[in-house]
Amino acid sequence: MSEPTESSRPLRVVVADDQAAVREPLAAVLGLAEDIDVVAAAADGNGVLEAVAAGPVDVVLMDLRMPVLDGIETTRRLGEEHPGVAVVVLTTFADDDSILAALGAGARGYLTKNAGRQDIVRAIRAAAAGQSVLDREVQDRLLATVRARPTVSGQGLPADLTPREREVLTLIGQGLPNRAIAEKLFVSEATVKTHINNLFAKAGIRDRAEAVRRALTAGLA
Repeated sequence: MSEPTESSRPLRVVVADDQAAVREPLAAVLGLAEDIDVVAAAADGNGVLEAVAAGPVDVVLMDLRMPVLDGIETTRRLGEEHPGVAVVVLTTFADDDSILAALGAGARGYLTKNAGRQDIVRAIRAAAAGQSVLDREVQDRLLATVRARPTVSGQGLPADLTPREREVLTLIGQGLPNRAIAEKLFVSEATVKTHINNLFAKAGIRDRAEAVRRALTAGLA
């Protein structure tokens, strides 16, 4: 019998929330998805770091407000110590400071606890694939925050970005996945991925969450 391939095996997920009444049902519900294996449930950031160290882990579903070690600092430490592990924030807090702090620490997705099970599952899958998913409320708040400040279009972006790369960055900033970008630009997904790879290399962008931040800061979204 052959071993499962990397692409066919379930995603290994850690659920982090200080409330057992949230953490345990969430872990049970996510475990119903065929492609998700909840390997640990943690009550604080130290528990997350221990679970990831024991690994392997693909994605951490992270609450922000936890005792001992909160979600922001845990996300930052994961980025430093385990850069291959993606973080999706799931929290009741959608204020500007929390959103910017989480994304700045390296979170790849940000959802509020109003999100349904399918939304959370999609965000976990996207994060594992290197994509960013932002709750609509979160995206709207980021847009409002950036638009409230005077910006210069393209500010802070490399001068050698092509018009198409800027267009792709704009669409990423609007929260569109690769397929939707391809449809909007009438090109293949493979072409979109090529533009994204070139864009990330030129601008020094690590992942999709950072691309969203850069697009918003540059006034492109």
